Amino acid sequence: MLNHFLTRASRISSLTKHNVLPAFNFSRSVHSIPLATVEAEEISGAKPAEVLNLVQGKWIGSSNWNTVVDPLNGEPFIKVAEVDEAGVQPFVDSLTSCPKHGLHNPFKAPERYLMYGDISAKAAHMLSLPKVSDFFVRLIQRVSPKSYQQAFAEVYVTQKFLENFCGDQVRFLARSFAVPGNHLGQQSHGFRWPYGPVAIITPFNFPLEIPVLQLMGALYMGNKPVLKVDSKVSIVMEQMLRLLHSCGLPVEDVDFINCDGKTMNKLLLEANPRMTLFTGSSRVAEKLAVDLKGRVKLEDAGFDWKILGPDVHQEDYTAWVCDQDAYACSGQKCSAQSLLFMHENWSKTSFISKLKELAERRKLADLTIGPVLTFTTESLLEHTKNLLEIPGSKLLFGGEPLEDHSIPQVYGAIKPTAVYVPLEEIVKDKNYDLVTKEIFGPFQVITDYKGSQLPIVLEILEKMHAHLTAAVVSNDPLFLQEVIGKSVNGTTYAGLRARTTGAPQNHWFGPAGDPRGAGIGTPEAIKLVWSCHREIIYDYGPVSKDWEIPPST
Repeated sequence: MLNHFLTRASRISSLTKHNVLPAFNFSRSVHSIPLATVEAEEISGAKPAEVLNLVQGKWIGSSNWNTVVDPLNGEPFIKVAEVDEAGVQPFVDSLTSCPKHGLHNPFKAPERYLMYGDISAKAAHMLSLPKVSDFFVRLIQRVSPKSYQQAFAEVYVTQKFLENFCGDQVRFLARSFAVPGNHLGQQSHGFRWPYGPVAIITPFNFPLEIPVLQLMGALYMGNKPVLKVDSKVSIVMEQMLRLLHSCGLPVEDVDFINCDGKTMNKLLLEANPRMTLFTGSSRVAEKLAVDLKGRVKLEDAGFDWKILGPDVHQEDYTAWVCDQDAYACSGQKCSAQSLLFMHENWSKTSFISKLKELAERRKLADLTIGPVLTFTTESLLEHTKNLLEIPGSKLLFGGEPLEDHSIPQVYGAIKPTAVYVPLEEIVKDKNYDLVTKEIFGPFQVITDYKGSQLPIVLEILEKMHAHLTAAVVSNDPLFLQEVIGKSVNGTTYAGLRARTTGAPQNHWFGPAGDPRGAGIGTPEAIKLVWSCHREIIYDYGPVSKDWEIPPST
């Protein structure tokens, strides 16, 4: 599937670049995108875009406009109407107006399950149209620079997710079960029940996919969400909400807020949503868990590992997948490959030199490498320097700033980087935290191990606190059994073609090992995150004619 949409995206990108398909010349076809208020490629300092808030069914501005700079040249190009602490009351009122039993449930307004199946069908069709797909791809690229293929993959996964929940599929999420009782007239029924008022907080790196999948999951199950997306990229979701409205989404069903973290925290404390989904940093996740008394689901930071097993196959393919996992989207994926363990058999091959060649062909011109939005160049290079002070470590490639660019200094701009650190040094307490620090950028640590050192590798995995994705690259069933049986990552790829990134919509994506862990994309994930279990026990009788009041017990 990954190769399919990368190939399709390459074809579309090529056609767009050469204006082969007039429909892709978006600057002349903006009005064919329902309710769109921007033209992705024309946003600039001279023609800035504006992002509004949505509350109680109305789009509203703010007295406080935050300016977002173009991550490629530093030009102020988007104005975001940010709500301050004094302005949260309408959002509090809107959220608290939703009862705990939700906007719909199996006993209330069940026709809304069908309505959301229809909305999904219409939205999926819209995203399948090349001119609409291209619009969102280009808009994503403007605010979270990544290659056309990577941005297209995000739109493609979103469109396929919506296809998956057309027709009756939404009501199937609420499927119940029954168990016979102890006597005639008694049955117990288990139902999936909404939380009612909920909140969704999503990061910058997937401006469309993460918020759409979580938002629709919340809506499918009967909840009323308030959605906050990182203001740097919230224009993408604002435009998507307008498209969803054109597909039948009731404007009162979702509130959309632009604000800073402090203001959002105030909103959550005052509105007291029954559940909050947070995708982002571990530090914020832990704070929210305390502030909201545990009523959270988290898909937090991922320091993700990959192990190359003893059987060496398909060296070129494995190097390509490792390059994609570590450096696509400039490494700004929660599933990005952060630590690579190579069996000594791989160390004897040309694997590292091939990985280096692949990393060095990435260039800013096509956004296969680009700005890092959460680290500065200086901080990235400082981290590299600190790792190189560990005995036996060495720079494999990279470790230098990008050249000939106008990326603003507030962001990072470095070449794809890999640092080798000896296994025996990683396991030491004085080095462990440094080596396993998550760097949300084009950066990875590489080490090697002997067959007899696999227990040390597994010890390193056991000490990690984030358990999102992992990959075990081997077709040796006994090796796979050993590693999988002694690790916990929630989304683990195993086999010759194992990867850590590129999760599609057809399987669970989320961490394991934490009862607060959130999933995304699948029926199981939606039911886990956006509904709870309710048991209703019917006991109609009859009561036996011979029944008498028994003695007290």
